[in-house]
Amino acid sequence: MREVSAAVGAKVLERFPAGAPRGSWPAEECAARLRAEGEPATVVMDLESDSFLVVVRTGERA
Repeated sequence: MREVSAAVGAKVLERFPAGAPRGSWPAEECAARLRAEGEPATVVMDLESDSFLVVVRTGERA
């Protein structure tokens, strides 16, 4: 996880498997909840781990 964080300049808050039946929806819902709480969260795909990651860019976390 450290390599992913360093590569994109972001902190990973949550991980969701890409093979889940609902795809990226759980990650998108999590990011939306965090944004409603003031966190500038977004979803990215980590191809190496086949996961959707909920991240905030380094230095943007509230």
